[in-house]
Formats: sequence, C-alpha cells, structure tokens
Amino acid sequence: MKIRNKILFYFSLIIPAITAITFVVIYLLFSENREETFQMRQKEKIATTLEFLPDFKESDAEIIETLDEMSINELLNEKLLLFNKDKKLIYSNIVDIPVPVSKNILSQLNSKNKWIETKDGLYDVVGTYIARKGKVFYGISKAYDDFGYSKLSYLRSVLIITFISITLIIILVSFYISRKITTPLEDITAKISSYDFTANLQPIEFRDTKDEIAVLATVFNELMTRMNEAFAFQKHAIHHISHELKTPIAILVSNFERMEKESDPAALMNRIRNQKEDTRSLSEIINSLLEIAKIETTNDKFTEQFRIDELIFDVSDNLKHVHPDFVFSVDYAEPIDETKLEITGNSRLMKAVFSNLMENAINYSSDNHASIHIKSQEQLEISFENKGKIINKQEVNYLFKHFFRGGNSKGKKGFGLGLVFVNKIITMHGGSIEYESKTPGLNRFKIRLP
Repeated sequence: MKIRNKILFYFSLIIPAITAITFVVIYLLFSENREETFQMRQKEKIATTLEFLPDFKESDAEIIETLDEMSINELLNEKLLLFNKDKKLIYSNIVDIPVPVSKNILSQLNSKNKWIETKDGLYDVVGTYIARKGKVFYGISKAYDDFGYSKLSYLRSVLIITFISITLIIILVSFYISRKITTPLEDITAKISSYDFTANLQPIEFRDTKDEIAVLATVFNELMTRMNEAFAFQKHAIHHISHELKTPIAILVSNFERMEKESDPAALMNRIRNQKEDTRSLSEIINSLLEIAKIETTNDKFTEQFRIDELIFDVSDNLKHVHPDFVFSVDYAEPIDETKLEITGNSRLMKAVFSNLMENAINYSSDNHASIHIKSQEQLEISFENKGKIINKQEVNYLFKHFFRGGNSKGKKGFGLGLVFVNKIITMHGGSIEYESKTPGLNRFKIRLP
C-alpha cells in the first residue's frame, strides 16, 4: 500500500472511530441522565400523592377523584399505584395502563430495599417504600417520558449528522494532507528512478524545507557525490594504472632481456638495482590502492591511534638504508603540543604518504637534503621542503588529480601515480595537502590534519 493511501486509510479510520466512540458515550450518558431525572419525577409524584392520603380514609371517593384530576395530565401515560402497609391497594389513577411487574416489585419492597427501578419497553417503572408519620406506604409508578425521549431522539439525529459531516471532512482533509506530504516524496522517487548514473553528477533539486524529504534528498545527493567520486577515481585509476603499468612492465621485460646479454658485472648489478627499485615502487602503489579500496568498500571508521612524528622517523630510517647519503632534518615549531601529534587513522596508509613525499624529496632534491617541519597548534601541520627545480603554476592545478607528472620530472623514475594516492589518503583522514613554491628553487608540500 502506498504511503498516501496509508495516511488516508489511517486518518479516515482512526479519527472517525474515536469520534463515533465519543458520540456513543455522550448519547449513553444523556440517556442515563434522562432516565434518572424522569425516575426522580416519578418518585416525587408518588410522594406528593401520599401527602393527601394519611388524613383521610382509604375509601374516600372525593379524595380519589381530586387526586385523579390533579395528576392526569402531569405525566404522560402514567399509571400510579399506592399501597398501605399491608400492601393492599389504596389508590390507582384513572389511566388504564397495565403494570405487569407490580406484584414482583411490591414483593421486593421493604424497609431495607426502599427503591426499585426497571423498564417495561420504553416505559420507566419505579417502586418505592415510604415511611411517613409512623405509617408505611408503597408506591409504584409506570410512565412514558415523552419530553425526555424527544430530546434523546433529537440528540441522536444531531450526533449522526455531525458524525457523517466530520467523517466527510476528515476524508477530504486526509486526502489533502496525504497528497501534500507524499507529492514531494513521489517527485524525488521519480527523479531517483530516472536518475542517469552514467552521466555526470546531477544533484536532485528540492525545496529547502528542513523536513525529512529535504534530508532524504540531501543524503541522496551526498551519496551520489561520493559514488561519482568513487566511480571517477576507479575509472581514472583503472585507465591510468593499466596505461602506466604497460611501460614499466615492458621495461622490466626489456631489462631482463638486456641482463641476459650483459657481460659486465658492474653494469649488470646496476640494472638489477634499478629493476628492484622500480618493482618496489609498483608494489607500494598497488598495496596502497588495495588498502584504499578495502576501506572505501567496508566504510569502516578509523580506530588506530599513532604519533605522526614517530611514523616519519620510521620512514626516514628505512630510506637511509637505500639512500645513505641523503639527510632528512626534522624540527618542531614552538610551542609544541605533543597530544596533537597523535591522530586516529590508518598508519599503513599514512606511512605510504610520508614515504612517497620523502622519496620525491630525494628524487628531486639538488643538495641531498630535505627539511620536515612539524607544527601542532589548532591543526597538525607537516611541511616537506627540498631545494630543486620547482613545478610551474599551470602544472600545480593538475598535480593531485590526473595522474600528472610535471616538467621537473623529466628523466626521473616514477609512474605519475604517487601524489594522487597521497591526496586520496590525506582526504580520507579529513585533512588536506597543497604544493607551494613561494621561495625560488624551493619545493614545499604542506599537509594539514585534524
């Protein structure tokens, strides 16, 4: 069942049901009140009639005639019976209405049970025990409450008409509300159903109403943005990795063929070292890609905590074995807050980031020296600086996005993939990376982490 039909059904069922129950309760309470009020009138009539009897003989015809004339029009269709202490009839008005339950009522009346009420069809029948001036009397009254039933009938008609009117209004209002609520949802559903996932990112347009519909559209747009980024990354990664791997693999095969023909041991060892370095670089890139894919697929949050400076020192120590002549100097900006040197993330990926940037410093440095500056104030900031040929302003815009290799990389080893993964990993950790060359001949990569 559609949401619109559910809203219409529930509103049209629940509210009229509650209204009907309320009206029934009102009707029953009014009916009960009518009955109690009319029975009290019957009791008063019995008491009033008995006022005339004690001082006269039970068989006085004039008294009986006078009482009949006084009471004949007081209650409609009333039959009044009065009995003495021996339960013998001493008075009966002239209305000829049978009271079939009179004997049963009379037998139940006594000093302990002074009041009995019952129904005979629409007639109210009451019996009462009355002690007056040392004498005991019994009275039975049967009458039809014409005024009360007319009011009850009028109330019933009003309640039925009101109920029907309220039900119709509720159905119309429910239809309007359900349409008002579900129309934006149906619009978004239609847009999502016809959404072209193969085209460029096209955010769903919606009214900024701050309700659940807007939240749904916002979340969908965010999801599409992430999917678009993931598809774009996957598309470029597959395209460029497959393209870039062709050349290194072809070179590896070609070099192996040359090694087979190489007779100079020194030249052979040089070729082996070069092959080993290229293979290790490819391995690191592939491992980083697999780690990124794993994290994005599982969408797990980072839980590992580690110190950034300790990770940098580890990478520096590892690189010294390969490049013993290169020097990394690490300095801390004052004042240093050591608690901010610890971050939550993936140490393996961050190690790959530092390894890539530090190897770039080695490859592009002109003096076998690079500086690493660490600041820990509002944000954790790490800068990697080395002297050498800088990247021009036009190339900077493509440095982290398109597997791009700048003009300063000519003649250098590499596949143009490292900085793309560096930017991806830093972004996954909630940080940013940028390249600066404000000082002539000085390359600076600056990382900011929360």
